[in-house]
Amino acid sequence: MIPFDAILAALTPVFVLILAGHVMKRTGFPGEGFWGPAEKLTYYMLFPALLVNNLVAAPLASTRFGPFALVLAGSVLVVTFGLLLLRRWLTTDDPGFSSLMQGGIRFNTYVGLAASQALFGMHGLTLAAIVIAVLVPLINVLCVATLSHYGSAGRLGWGSLLRGLAGNPLILACLAGILLNVTGIGLPWGSSNVLEIIGRAALPLGLLAVGAGLDAGAIRGHRAAIGVVTAIKLIALPLVVAGAARLLALPPVETAIAVLFAALPTAPSAYILARQMGGDSQLMAGLLTLQTVAAVLTLPLMLALLG
Repeated sequence: MIPFDAILAALTPVFVLILAGHVMKRTGFPGEGFWGPAEKLTYYMLFPALLVNNLVAAPLASTRFGPFALVLAGSVLVVTFGLLLLRRWLTTDDPGFSSLMQGGIRFNTYVGLAASQALFGMHGLTLAAIVIAVLVPLINVLCVATLSHYGSAGRLGWGSLLRGLAGNPLILACLAGILLNVTGIGLPWGSSNVLEIIGRAALPLGLLAVGAGLDAGAIRGHRAAIGVVTAIKLIALPLVVAGAARLLALPPVETAIAVLFAALPTAPSAYILARQMGGDSQLMAGLLTLQTVAAVLTLPLMLALLG
């Protein structure tokens, strides 16, 4: 079990940066035109550089990849099935349910990477990159399938989904880093230092962008459904992951990283996807905001109790 004070010490800077981003956005600093390009730069350049550089040098052979991936993917599928069973009791229309599904299984990559590094250093970042490689494709398939069925924009072809996954910079960065690692090719001389410098900006800028996207006013309406799904995401999913990790006897650090990612609030990308595919974007914004705020309390508790 990780000492609670150590968890708080590691996670406090993460949430301080999120709060700083929210204050900056509310006060108009450095300007409305800053946040869109900043998030795009982080998503397409800074985070991929961080992931590739870390995975190339990571001791992947020492990681029990099969059980780790099974715990991650199996737990998400269990919660997805549970949300489908709860559909009739969640008092929302079909587009609203598609947003609730996203809020129940998506995770905030920015917060996850920052917390992994703060708690476990480079080893934590390596395991976090594996989580991304396993879960980002799976969760995207599940969310797009749900939006195609329940969203108001109609069905999306599987070709469009596959093109989206193939062009996802985080997935591509993880695959590239793993390939360069397992083949022994590595990075050309000097490029590792370049990627390291670029990657240093990823976590602080990504966390500021998370804070800038929070909207407290969006929580109004569907409070009961938002509260239920927030509890499922921040409490039930980590419990399922912890149980699966114990069942498959995952090592302590792998268990902690799996619990960490399960206990993360949902991702800002869920709001964009809801708008594009006919989900309830206002409900999605409320879920995103409430989960991020609630995670200040639940994330350290879940890690202390289950990690």
